[in-house]
This record gives sequence, structure tokens and C-alpha cells, in this order.
Amino acid sequence: MIDLSGRVAIVTGASRGIGRAIATQLAACGARVVAAAREDNARQTADAIAAVGGQADALSIDVTSPGAAEQAIEFAMATHGRIDILVNNAGIARDQLMLRMKREDWDAVLATNLTGAFAMTQAALKPMIRQRGGRIVCISSVVGQRGNAGQANYAASKAGLIGFAKAVALEVASRGITVNVVAPGLIETDMTRTITDGAREEWISKIPLRRLGAPEDIAAAVCFLASDEASYITGQVLAVNGGMYT
Repeated sequence: MIDLSGRVAIVTGASRGIGRAIATQLAACGARVVAAAREDNARQTADAIAAVGGQADALSIDVTSPGAAEQAIEFAMATHGRIDILVNNAGIARDQLMLRMKREDWDAVLATNLTGAFAMTQAALKPMIRQRGGRIVCISSVVGQRGNAGQANYAASKAGLIGFAKAVALEVASRGITVNVVAPGLIETDMTRTITDGAREEWISKIPLRRLGAPEDIAAAVCFLASDEASYITGQVLAVNGGMYT
């Protein structure tokens, strides 16, 4: 069992799906979790964690808003006195073929998925450097590794997270801070539940393990990278995709 007792973690996009599973599993491993999402959308996540004896606070932030990242870090520091784990999970998709894609849809996806991670990481590094330790995990996607038609904006943002994490990992390794990426494949979430049965079967046929992943599969990978057991791993991409891309 991974032990994260005494660690403080911030998870963005923690209201549902992968983000909620990550927040829940970090808390189950003993971390004190700040579940962050737009408006008050992470409240149910925090309440569910507390209901089973975990420690969690809900924080209302939009990672694209000026000052939101600083607000999140200030909240964690004021409430818990430290920040040990940052999970950059907040993300949106606005899919369209390239010739039809609107500039505002390109900008919105990059702002949330990539620039939001930049802002959160920059803010979190200050206390982590003072502590001489920390774990940063960015949630990318198999689409950022292999591309996908109709998702040029999403693929660019998720590929950008990989390059971003690798560069930052080199900058902060000497301070005892690791920066890694988890790249999920096709995961069973609200987004994928809208896929038609025919399309679902076609996707599953392309996955060697012959099933969609669960949010808990991603959460397990994040908890490992956040743990002491992964202290010698940085700048890496951990693909959790059932073998659909190697």
C-alpha cells in the first residue's frame, strides 16, 4: 500500500471522472487533498472523501483565470502549511476538423489544458523549492502521443504537456522535485459514455487488453508517481492505455 500520510496534494479538475478518482485515491493513501474545480463543482468529491474518513477540501478555481493558481497554492499553504503533490488534470475538449476549427476553440483548449498547467506548476514550485521536495504529475493523453483526427487543439495541448513536463523536470531535479506525465488511453468517463455502441466496439477492438480503462487505473499510476517508491523517476511518460499505443 502506497503511504502518502502527511502529504498535501492539489488536484485540478477534481469534480468528476479521472480527476475525482485521483483525488479519492490520493486521500485513500493518506494525503490531505485540495480538490479544485470551477465554481463549487469539487464539493461532492471533497464530501465523498470526508464521508469515508479521508481529508479533503473543495476549492473553487478556474485555472484559466489570472491569479487562480496563486490562490490555490495560498489556500493549501494557509490551510495545511505545505504543498507536496500537484496533479495538473484540468482539461476540456472542443473537437472539430482542422478546416472548421474556430480560433476561440483552439485558444480555449490550450488555455485550460496547457497554460493552466503552466500557471499551477509555476505557483507550486515556489513552496516546493523551499521544502526541497515535491511531486508534479501532468495528465496528458494517448492523443497527445499519436494524434487523432478532429482533435488538433486537444492533441497539441496534451503533446505540449509532455514537452513541458520534461523541460521542467530538468530544471527542478536538483531540488528533489520530480515532474512526470500520465498518458491515459480511452477511459470510461462521462465523455466516453456518449460514444455509440458501434464506435465503442471499434475502439475496444484496437485495444490489446480489450477493454476501456477505468478512472481508477489512472489514479493508481498517479499515486505511484507521487510516492517515495517513484523518487528516482522524473521526466517520464507513463502510458496507461491497455496497449493501444506503445
